[in-house]
This record gives sequence, structure tokens and C-alpha cells, in this order.
Amino acid sequence: MVTPQGSRSTDVPGSGSSAMTVLDLFAGAGGLSAGLGLQGGYSTVEAVEMDVAAAATYQQNHPGADVFVGPIQEWLRTRDVPSVDVIVGGPPCQGFSTLGKQHAEDERNTLWREYARTIVRARPRYFVVENVAAFMKSAQYQQFLDAVEPGAELADYAFQARVLNAADHGAFQARKRAVLIGHHRDLPFPGWPEPTHADAHRTVREAFRGLDGAWNSLELPERTHTFKGMVLPGVFRTHELHLGRDYSPTSRARFRSIPPGGNRFDLPDELLPPCWRRHTSGSGDVMGRLRWDRPSVTIRTEFFKPEKGRYLHPEENRAITHYEAAVLQGFPRDYKWVGSKTSIARQIGNAVPIPLGAAIGARLLEAARQLA
Repeated sequence: MVTPQGSRSTDVPGSGSSAMTVLDLFAGAGGLSAGLGLQGGYSTVEAVEMDVAAAATYQQNHPGADVFVGPIQEWLRTRDVPSVDVIVGGPPCQGFSTLGKQHAEDERNTLWREYARTIVRARPRYFVVENVAAFMKSAQYQQFLDAVEPGAELADYAFQARVLNAADHGAFQARKRAVLIGHHRDLPFPGWPEPTHADAHRTVREAFRGLDGAWNSLELPERTHTFKGMVLPGVFRTHELHLGRDYSPTSRARFRSIPPGGNRFDLPDELLPPCWRRHTSGSGDVMGRLRWDRPSVTIRTEFFKPEKGRYLHPEENRAITHYEAAVLQGFPRDYKWVGSKTSIARQIGNAVPIPLGAAIGARLLEAARQLA
């Protein structure tokens, strides 16, 4: 098998060997690494994440990894970049996301450059970048294309990109993400994971099977965890995140007025806030109920707020809980979490759906085996 100069030499999984080594950038709670781990054949050796609670969650679930807490720029400046077989990561997308305001000069838009600098120093066989679908139309994507041209920073690499729907790969939600799969030019492109559920998407009903419809508590258990000298709430298992909210009487009345599959357009006039009376068009997902017989909508960081999207339980008069959101993302029910309710919600919403990560991981493993 061709090994890019400088990369860690590991045998191909499946040939009586050690695992492919992984470096996880912008690692969050570890969803992408967890997806790879479902396949076996991978070992995450280091991760970089600037959010302390998310980094603590990552460490709990990947105890063998060296987790750096801080900006990637600081990591590159102060640490030796390990030689690995695979780099994965999703630079923050808020600077060019279609949600909210877009700012061409947002400093988060330049973080792909730090990813590129890491590739140069780590010399991996493969790399994976995931981001919002809008990334494919951004200036940053074009800059990434320019970076693999002859004589450019990543001239030793090539990549292909497409938008993948996590539901096509067995996730319980329709989440479309831009995915770039790169490879050293000494190696062939590994190919794309074949959709396994394109004609039979998994549903909310399947995801919630066995879950109690009633939430357990308003607050997390009183428990603390020390990480890197900081005391944080935790550690909690996914099944402990079945947390409700103390809704106002008006909110409860609104929820009761929304039928299965409905949304804010089903509310009677007396329950409409002034802003909704003035705006009779727009998204049909706001204050919407998830549908039992379909995948969920994309789980974002404020899934616990029905006014932010189609996050009402299919039949209960409440928003989905952290537990339910994590299950829709594919996290196992014994996954370990560190942080406040808001922090854990952010970690869940920012994660890559586990089945999508698993599908990508399986494809890379198969490509490596074929070269053995």
C-alpha cells in the first residue's frame, strides 16, 4: 500500500493489524469519531475543540485520545501535529450558513485554512470535511479548490465533494451536509458511501421506540466533573437527558391547538403573537410537530424551542427533549455528556449524525483494504 511521506505507518484494518489513526479537528462532542468507531478499525489519537464542555464530553467517550482545549490556531502554534492516516472535522459554519446573517469577513470563514495547514503537517492518507450544504457555494469552497491546484498549499492532495442526506444513510433525520473526501494523490479517490436507506428512510417512530413519552425532570442531576482544572456539570448519560421545560399557559394552549403534522398556521387568531399575525407566509416548520412516519427535520442547537422549528413532539404537547434529540442524531443511550442543559443542546445540535459518520468511515476502510 502506498503510504504518503511522513504519515504514520499503520496496517490496513482487516489484514490482522492495528487501526487507522484519526485526528479530529473542531471535534465537538465527538459525533464524527463516534460514527467512525462503529465500524471498528479506527483509533482517534488526538482531538482539537475550543469549547471546554464539548471537549470534556469528547474525552469521556474517547478516553484514548489526547484532547486539546483551545483554538486550532493555538494548537498549531504550540503542539506537534501527529502524523495520522485520517483527518476529520467540520470547521464552524455560522459565517456562511443560510440561517441568520452571513458575513463574508467572519473570522470563522477562515478556519478552513487551519484545517489545510494541519493536512500539510499531518500528511494523512485521507481527510474528511463536513459542513452545511451552503458551503458548496461559498468563497471558502472555491479557495479549497484552489489550494489543491499544482504548486498550491495542498498540491499533493485531491478531493471530491457532494451534498449527502444523512437520512439516506440510516439516520433518523433529513440532514443535508456538504462532505469533502480528500486523498493523497498517490492514492485513488476512495469513493462515496452507497445510500442504504434512500428508498426507506428511518422514522421518528423508530427512533422513539421504547422511550417514555413523559419527560423525567426539568433539570439535570446535581453532579459535577472536573476537566482540565474546571468544574463542570456532569457526567450524564443520554438517557438522563429526558428533560422538560416549564412552559407558560399560553405556550401550552398553542401546543394543544396544533394537530399531528401541523404548525403555527394551525393556531387560532387569539393564540397568535402580533408578529405572526403580520406575517402569514414563511416557514411551515415554525411551531411544527415532528411526524411519526418520516425522519425528523435537522436537529439544530435550539431544538428545545418550538418557535425555532419543527421541534414539537409528534403528539405530546411539548418540545422534544435532549434525550430525544440525541437519539435522533444517532447517539447511543449510554453516551456520556458534560455541560449545562444549554451546552449539551449545542453539542447535540452541532454533531454529525452518527450513521452518516459510520457510512463515511466504512467507505474509507473498504478503500484501504482494497489497497492492502
